Amino acid sequence: MKTEINEELIEHVSKVARLDLTEKEKQKFSEELKEIVAAFSKLDEVDTTKTEISLQPVELKNVLREDIPEKCLTQEEALSLTKHKKDGYFKGPKAI
Repeated sequence: MKTEINEELIEHVSKVARLDLTEKEKQKFSEELKEIVAAFSKLDEVDTTKTEISLQPVELKNVLREDIPEKCLTQEEALSLTKHKKDGYFKGPKAI
């Protein structure tokens, strides 16, 4: 794909980016944008016909442990280490 860098494109980009460019800045931006497009257009020259499609560049794997049910604390055991309890529940600060 060939992208033509012209005054109309520079005006559009500056409008979308909400930039108020001077004529000197538009000229500089135009030259820099041409260099950037030229650098990326080199990617079009790469032969990818024998390349396998990779939708996920990094292998996904589960790094968490297996969820194995184990014996849990009883209500009394859980509340045994706190002074802030009431009617069998943890007691927290009042929320307004």
